Amino acid sequence: MHIHKEFFRYVIPSMLAFALSGVYAIADGFFVGNALGDNALAAINIAYPLTAFIQAVGTGLGMGGAIQYAICMGNKEQRRSSQYFGMAVLLLIVFSLGLTVVLSLEGRPVLQLFGASGEILRLGEEYIRFIAYGAVFQVLGTGLVPFIRNMGGAVAAMVAMIAGFATNIGLDYLFVWHFPYGMMGAAIATVIGQAVTFLVCLVFLVKKREKPLFRRAGDAQYICKRVLAVGLSPFGLTFSPNITLILVNKSAVLYGGDLAVTCYATVSYISCIILLLLQGVSDGSQPLISLSYGEGNLAKAKEVRNISYRFSAVVAAVCMMVLFLCRGYIAALFGASEQVAASVSNILPIFLIGYLFISFSRTTTSYFYATRENLKAYLLIYGEPVCLLLLLLFLPPLMGIQGTWLSVPLSQICVMVASAFLVRKAGRKKSEKMG
Repeated sequence: MHIHKEFFRYVIPSMLAFALSGVYAIADGFFVGNALGDNALAAINIAYPLTAFIQAVGTGLGMGGAIQYAICMGNKEQRRSSQYFGMAVLLLIVFSLGLTVVLSLEGRPVLQLFGASGEILRLGEEYIRFIAYGAVFQVLGTGLVPFIRNMGGAVAAMVAMIAGFATNIGLDYLFVWHFPYGMMGAAIATVIGQAVTFLVCLVFLVKKREKPLFRRAGDAQYICKRVLAVGLSPFGLTFSPNITLILVNKSAVLYGGDLAVTCYATVSYISCIILLLLQGVSDGSQPLISLSYGEGNLAKAKEVRNISYRFSAVVAAVCMMVLFLCRGYIAALFGASEQVAASVSNILPIFLIGYLFISFSRTTTSYFYATRENLKAYLLIYGEPVCLLLLLLFLPPLMGIQGTWLSVPLSQICVMVASAFLVRKAGRKKSEKMG
């Protein structure tokens, strides 16, 4: 019973924190869509993967360092855990500055590559330019949250996300609806919201007196490599829905035009929240899994993973049911036209199918990178967009826009099957060793 209480003490705040991080995108879409119409909604949808990339870099580096931190704490290596904290902070700062420069210079060509043109391109470029200016707050905000969670501050991490979300909502209303700042206002609201999250994290660290340890010794290169090696998995897990977004947007432009892109904008906003809820379950269980692994208690790590499987499946099933019942009203929240709303109602059930499969594969992936089985995690995370790309090359030419929509749940089914195979294979190896 004790392990269940521990599990939910970490997972519930994590779910709320991840869900709120997804609401940043929905908030911008809601206010901009209602204020500026379908083109602005499509522009936010096409530009958002760049915002998500910034946040995924922060999450990846933060989780990479935080997992190593937790494992070292489980091994009673306190100094080593502080070194991982220090290296992760340095990497967060360096990457955030690099992203500001790259996106400021290359934002427009990337949006064109994603399929934006005309008015949608102009609006998307305006949005991403101001997002780039505040990349440092977004990277540090998302990067420090995993550390706080692994330091026992799951509730503090949730509070940091709630504070950022509330700020974003208030400023979106002010800058987009009250003052005519349009796309620029939505971007500035997002950046300031992330800055508030960062400040709350900073307050927690100061109060807890957790100090990063910076070292110039040859050791630093090894620590950096370990943070990056583990961080590639949570980065990919966080960003993979946006790779899906990029690929599906491109296919939607080719086979359904601007109407299809606008329809998928609404679907992707809703899917974003569900995927982040499921990631909240899997990453919320990560501190317990990594700590148990560091202590050498693999049986407990697997027990936490199995609880995560069950709870994640329940969350997915409830979300599927609620969204199916509300499918006719969802697009109206974003100020979409009646034509778009009707199309969304028709295609949403196709995407709902994949949530149960995702619930299994997300937990499996999180378990692998929480226990340093990085290669298996890489295969699952980066295998999904590869599988989706292959399906998009074949199904839409045969079935039109329906082929585009069907490719998404089919790729998720493929990854779930691969997850089950890898888990079973790992279990067999364990049995052979024990035999």
